[in-house]
Amino acid sequence: MAWNGLYHKWANPGVSTGVKRPGPDGGQKGSGLDLTQTIFEVIDMRSFSNLWFWISLAVMWSTASHWVLGVPWDMITRAKRKGGKFEDDVAVLVRVYVDRILHVAEVSGLVLIVLVCFSLTTLAVLGFGYRIEFAQALFLLGMPMTIVGLITIRSARILAAERPEGAELYRRLQIHRMTVQLIGMASIFITTMWGMFQNFSFGALGG
Repeated sequence: MAWNGLYHKWANPGVSTGVKRPGPDGGQKGSGLDLTQTIFEVIDMRSFSNLWFWISLAVMWSTASHWVLGVPWDMITRAKRKGGKFEDDVAVLVRVYVDRILHVAEVSGLVLIVLVCFSLTTLAVLGFGYRIEFAQALFLLGMPMTIVGLITIRSARILAAERPEGAELYRRLQIHRMTVQLIGMASIFITTMWGMFQNFSFGALGG
């Protein structure tokens, strides 16, 4: 009877034997596809529909607003309130970072200009010429930060030339921070409008 049962199962492969046979890949094909699908869902090349892009945008501008010429804004506000040692610390940090920014601009300024212009031009052509959404997202992140970099160099030159102290120094730092915040607000608004337009266009085309 046992031999008849084994013969019946061998002759009728459609009948379940209660044991799942592994495929040619050892049963890992399904899990591999699931992992690949999960990765592409997390790292979505359609950036404007990806939550991580908007998180990166918010973190980038909050960081740029917090670090004023390299000095944390909370240190500046504490120095304005308490003075004394805190005021001396802020003055030293401003002097150090201003000298560092000007040194980098003087030594590597030309190379940085060439690299930044090449990168932004490439992203603009790929993004808006060839409709690559990932390049559009990088351009909308990089272009405003390039403007912030230029403003930072300008503010550093002013502080290096005038060497303000006390209330005048804080006023200069606050002007710089407010300028960065205005650029950030405009950048976030433009990026949001463009992202909504891209998502609506993608949905209307049946993507």
